[in-house]
Amino acid sequence: MLSSDLARLAVPSDPQISPDGTRVAFVVSRPDIEQDRYHRTIWVWDGDSAKTFTHGPADANPRWSPDGESLAFLRGGDTPDQVPQAAVIPARGGEARILTDIPLGCEELEWSPNGSNLGVVGITYTDEWADLDEAERKRRPRRVTDVPFRFDNLGWIHDRKAHVWLVNVDGDTEPRCLTNGPYDERFITWRPDGSTIAFYTDRSSRRAFEDGSDLFEVDIKTGDQWRMAERGSWSFPTFRPDGTLHAVGDPVPGSWPILTSVWRLDGKPVDLTGHLDRNVYSMTLGVAPRGPQWHGGSFFSVIEDEGRVGVISVHEDGAVDHLVDGDRSVNGVTVDASGRRLALIVSDPTDPGEVYLWEDGKETCLTDLNEEFRSEVPLVKPEHFHVVSGGIEVDAWAFVPPGEESVPVLLNIHGGPASQYGWGFFDEFQILAGAGYAVVACNPRGSTGRGLDHARAVVGDGWGVVDAEDVTNAIEEALRRYPRLDVDRIGVMGGSYGGFLTAWLIARDHRYRSAVVERALLSFISFAGTSDIGATFPKMYAGVDLMEDPDVLWQKSPMAFADQIQTPTLILHSENDFRCPIEQAEQLFMILKRQEVDAEFLRFPGEGHELSRSGKPKHRQERFDAILDWQARQLTSAE
Repeated sequence: MLSSDLARLAVPSDPQISPDGTRVAFVVSRPDIEQDRYHRTIWVWDGDSAKTFTHGPADANPRWSPDGESLAFLRGGDTPDQVPQAAVIPARGGEARILTDIPLGCEELEWSPNGSNLGVVGITYTDEWADLDEAERKRRPRRVTDVPFRFDNLGWIHDRKAHVWLVNVDGDTEPRCLTNGPYDERFITWRPDGSTIAFYTDRSSRRAFEDGSDLFEVDIKTGDQWRMAERGSWSFPTFRPDGTLHAVGDPVPGSWPILTSVWRLDGKPVDLTGHLDRNVYSMTLGVAPRGPQWHGGSFFSVIEDEGRVGVISVHEDGAVDHLVDGDRSVNGVTVDASGRRLALIVSDPTDPGEVYLWEDGKETCLTDLNEEFRSEVPLVKPEHFHVVSGGIEVDAWAFVPPGEESVPVLLNIHGGPASQYGWGFFDEFQILAGAGYAVVACNPRGSTGRGLDHARAVVGDGWGVVDAEDVTNAIEEALRRYPRLDVDRIGVMGGSYGGFLTAWLIARDHRYRSAVVERALLSFISFAGTSDIGATFPKMYAGVDLMEDPDVLWQKSPMAFADQIQTPTLILHSENDFRCPIEQAEQLFMILKRQEVDAEFLRFPGEGHELSRSGKPKHRQERFDAILDWQARQLTSAE
């Protein structure tokens, strides 16, 4: 696979099965390199074949009406200023009607149970900024009075709010904001009787410094709001059909890292999936739709397990059925009214994804979106192996290019750390393998997919210790298993937390001839004051915050040991990264250049922390080209 092959990918997402189970709507996203944007359309499988249903270029979030006769969705425009608005279209085809004109657009929508209204999350400017033109908004100084005031992938948030809106589908009344106020609301869901909308919010007066979240409900007639459960670490509220509230998360605020469970919240919280010791929401794939999907008293959910993402059903009596498993990843599931059919998005390491229908245990592929890509682009199937490290078992994978010759090897480290590599399609591994590199990846302690103890092993004294041990053991085991891997040509690379661990390793272990440090956490000291999560993340993992013990934070930061780095290092960072702000990269680059280490710094304008996954197509391709160029210069010979 070449970097230019990105433009050939068709990525399906957000599968929505119709109430009667005869149709499936889903989103298809294609990178458009020439226009430097993604072209997103809604497709529908009609029981016979899958076809494009909307023309795009920025359609998303399809939702069937309760009677199956209409499809609501979000429609964006050709340019960034044409923000997404709620739209509805007849399910048998026709012209879409735009229902909203909310100044900063809509993020999500859900049908009311009777099909007469939509609940919508709409974004509007606060009063100070609402009546200004764009030139004045760019010119005016920003008076910041609260934290957080900016957030990665969202940009500035102090001048806008996300609220719950009620939108009449027939247009008989104007869209009405139900939750106007100083807070943000997201992840909406209707109570089954249609009287209220529940949502996620954070009503703490110290919300940047006090981790946790709240579940509230708003009456659609009166606008009255009330708290639905004690504050915890909640997201994705849902109602069982009898009106019992459930949510994904944990009842303890600030308990991260945790394994996400589904909890019943009709009194004392009851954990329905914690005994599985696995995440029921994939932190890696960003599953859509999110949260449990109900049928009667049972629900369907994805589940992470040792690099896989499958589907389970959980019954009222607590019994759990594993419906979809195997060496692959499911990043979307919905259920029809009968409970017998599921719509799925499924991918594996050599398949970017297709839409499937699961019916009574039988799976049928409904699409061939990537058939041409799979048949024409050579892809490498990984080998899975286990590493025993520190007395525990670690999952690892090796992508070894075909042939007999010796090949350079790249150790890749994922971000999070609470995420996982595994059995989904990852364009980066295929492009690196296509360029002639063996890729080794693993899920060290700190990752998900192996239970709570595994995920929490890096907290406190384990940070930079047990995870470094695991990835080192993984590369050593790969060198032992695969003789073609050249021990004299090893590179290491990673992004975010993976960038932290890359920089941490090369300060201590000089076997690596090349490094790529991307969007990394490098200094907890400055991160604590500049990151959008800096007020809470250091405490979660290092065990202290900046005011409690800055010396501990410094000793857990790669910058404290950067003077020991000798490895040639490419630093990649985005200028609008608010998760790991670019000052992190600037500090490392300055130290490396001062020490005359071979180092380069590539800055991407206008991009955030998610560049490698959802950045502009040209930047994603240029990022790949820069990595390949750097690795070729550093790893082409054994001298």
